[in-house]
Amino acid sequence: MMEAMQQQTHADLSEFTFVDLGSGKGRTLLMASEYPFRKIVGVELLPSLHRIAEENIKLYQSDSQRCFDLQSVCADATNYSLPETPLLIYLFNPFPEAGLRRALANLKSSLGTNPRACYVLYHNPQLDHVLTETAFLRKLGATHQYSIFTASSND
Repeated sequence: MMEAMQQQTHADLSEFTFVDLGSGKGRTLLMASEYPFRKIVGVELLPSLHRIAEENIKLYQSDSQRCFDLQSVCADATNYSLPETPLLIYLFNPFPEAGLRRALANLKSSLGTNPRACYVLYHNPQLDHVLTETAFLRKLGATHQYSIFTASSND
């Protein structure tokens, strides 16, 4: 997915903060650290999963790791205050439809307040229609496993 996203966008990942909304135990955060992101943030609502993610981050060691600024935040991902850097938002079906709509409204508000580059990588896109119908998102590509969107703060 990351290779496809980079081919579609030609984004310099070192400028982007990777944000996993609904990050669970942090596995995706560790996988993302193999790319040269500026920072990696996982947002998890459940304190028990958040604590496991923090421990996983603390113990993680890999020769292929390229980003070392990883953190897990225990918060409601639908209204989390997003970093003011360019963003790559990662979703793996973390919400029911209403929660996804709230998270997208939060993203739109953040981009309206602080316009910047933003991509959304939606893995296992069961609610793909919600993102497709969202005016400020444009689909760049998709397979049956994921969809890639770019966001605009102009809509």
